[in-house]
Amino acid sequence: MMYHWIMDSPVGGLLLEGYDDRLHFIHFDASPPPIPHLGSKQAESPFREAIRQLSAYFSGELKTFSLDIHLEGTPFQLKVWQALREIPYGRTASYGDIARRIDNPRASRAVGGANHRNPLPIVIPCHRVIGADGRLVGFGGGITVKESLLNLEKAYLKGQNRA
Repeated sequence: MMYHWIMDSPVGGLLLEGYDDRLHFIHFDASPPPIPHLGSKQAESPFREAIRQLSAYFSGELKTFSLDIHLEGTPFQLKVWQALREIPYGRTASYGDIARRIDNPRASRAVGGANHRNPLPIVIPCHRVIGADGRLVGFGGGITVKESLLNLEKAYLKGQNRA
């Protein structure tokens, strides 16, 4: 059974969707707002752990997610999404960096396409991918949200370094 729940966050509402206790999608509140999959039931309980971990991330207490997730994608997309999970908290990488990391150095544009199709932003940190020139480019939640997430991570890293 597919479930959905809208979680409040510092970057707006997050529509969480998943099967039973496995997180499948995170959608950012946007205009128009995302619509849950047809036939999904609204319920918070399947997402308790995802909500707990996302809340801990937003408060700077969690740097790496350990959720039971459900990913569907091509072998290339799955490889890119795994590489995204390896970008350290508070750091960024370019599309070219990711292409080289997956041993496909000419695949920068394809990496961008896989990044765009990431079903679990934040958990799979596609917001940490930037253009080759260092600019913030392409993000499903919008550049303002991308910048907010990067700033949040950098602020918590700075605070951590003071301790």
